[in-house]
Amino acid sequence: MKKTQHLRTAFFSRRRVPDCPVYDLHGHMGPVYGLHINRESAAQADAVLKRNGVRLLVFCHHAALLCPDIGNAANIVAVRAFPERLRAYCGINPNYPDQIEKDLTSFDRYPDVYVGFKFHASFHAIPITDARYEPAWALADERGLPILLHTWGNDPQCGYTVIRQVAERYHRAPILLGHSCHGAWDEAIRLVKDFPNVYLELCAVMDERGILERFVEELGSTRIVFGTDYPWFSHHYYIGAVLGSGIGDEDCRNIFYRNAKRILGK
Repeated sequence: MKKTQHLRTAFFSRRRVPDCPVYDLHGHMGPVYGLHINRESAAQADAVLKRNGVRLLVFCHHAALLCPDIGNAANIVAVRAFPERLRAYCGINPNYPDQIEKDLTSFDRYPDVYVGFKFHASFHAIPITDARYEPAWALADERGLPILLHTWGNDPQCGYTVIRQVAERYHRAPILLGHSCHGAWDEAIRLVKDFPNVYLELCAVMDERGILERFVEELGSTRIVFGTDYPWFSHHYYIGAVLGSGIGDEDCRNIFYRNAKRILGK
């Protein structure tokens, strides 16, 4: 297929294209101790998403990952305040198995909030293969719900070796590799080739020129999803980086919204 880049011209002239919405499948919200993070509230996020033409942000509140006394309640409050553009991952903290049980028991009470689960094994220092994650893996796999993983190189908690171990076991849950095993690009590509439910996510990938083009050349664009780690990074930069990569319009559309809509069942 001949590559066209009409979308690039349209976005750069108008900032958003109505028939090419952006779905961001990697976001966060709320403060983090010891850091200043701008635009951390749900109201600020909604304004940013509207301005940048982002149809949906799927996020996990920092409190759900780092503050077990607040936990996923923060996700529920944020989504219900701005349901038009926000959905959440149910955050799983393996250091608190009792809380995981409560979150999974109440999961079905919030179909308007949750789309799947978020694991951040490097935060929690427990590998994604640990038995404490098993109830969430099992539920996601049973229902085909996405799990967004933080991944980086061959980190012992969340790198390509342990990803392969869980992908060999769970075949129905879409496994979204946040940061695409950053730096271990060969291994990330191999995981997508070996497992049809594994997807690459672009946050931090775009700091190295040519990697997105390589992903598309070797894998096509139907297994790549757009993400920014918002509010850690900017939609302006990431949308521009995808458009400026030189991949074709149909590939951009797959990455910006088609793949996400398929994963989310919309």
